[in-house]
Amino acid sequence: MGTAVDANALNADATYRAAVAKEFDQVTPENAMKWSEVEPVQGQFNWGPADELVAFARAHGQKVRGHTLVWHSQLPSWLTEDAFTPAQLRDLLRKHIFTEVGRYKGKIWAWDVANEVFNDDGTMRDTIWLRALGPNYIADAFRWAHQADPNALLFLNDYNAEWLNPKTDAYYNLIKTLRKQGVPVQGMGMQGHLALQYGLPNTVLQNAQRFDSLGIKTAYTEVDIRMQLPVDVYKSAAQSEGFGSLLRACLLVRGCVSYTLWGFTDKYSWVPGFFDGEGSATPMDENFQPKPAYYTMRETFQLAGH
Repeated sequence: MGTAVDANALNADATYRAAVAKEFDQVTPENAMKWSEVEPVQGQFNWGPADELVAFARAHGQKVRGHTLVWHSQLPSWLTEDAFTPAQLRDLLRKHIFTEVGRYKGKIWAWDVANEVFNDDGTMRDTIWLRALGPNYIADAFRWAHQADPNALLFLNDYNAEWLNPKTDAYYNLIKTLRKQGVPVQGMGMQGHLALQYGLPNTVLQNAQRFDSLGIKTAYTEVDIRMQLPVDVYKSAAQSEGFGSLLRACLLVRGCVSYTLWGFTDKYSWVPGFFDGEGSATPMDENFQPKPAYYTMRETFQLAGH
């Protein structure tokens, strides 16, 4: 059971720090391991926040999920603004993966290697990597990550990937193809960013089961369930069902290895800053008081014997 961790809050807020230590046995850096954070200037590295989280996790007996090696977003400006050739971009990506994965070799349990590579219709997302390197950049990234740390679990990861749809069809087919080619894709991460106004998915279990049938691990990696404000008892009940349905699916699928919240308190949730008029997306309010969703997840674990 994990949470994304806000590096600034971990240092500045003692209540937050204590809750991360008490409630979870896995942590994911919300931003601290993204390329723009670790190498804001080419050749100049800022490992401090990521190192601190890894040390915190070790001190509290927690696993670390690394996030994320290849993404089209939160890239440093020097990488996207300079006119690098495709060969140079490939070398930069390879160097980035070997540098970051190598630094934390043996300390990271699982990596989100390639993040959000498909559109919702199942076509490949138009990114700097696809344009410069073609679709093989995904296989290359997994091979490089595996070479840098052979013991880490390596995941694809995406949103709107929790149910049966064209995007998950594309991931299913990609994973089948890559594994036939010997590419070390070992997991599918389903983020779990849901919103009540769009309804809750009803094919979550079937989707997880089909990835499980490929012989890979699955995980819910960034779960939060936002709603249009203000909150009422009906929205809270629906939110509880959403958190519970994803957790039950994970517990029912043999290869589902983790369930991670994208933040656990509304005090530090990313949602209000990105979705106007929406919020209350986590299982605790801004004062760290548990909501119904918190108790639903706890009861689900108790029923499962955990």
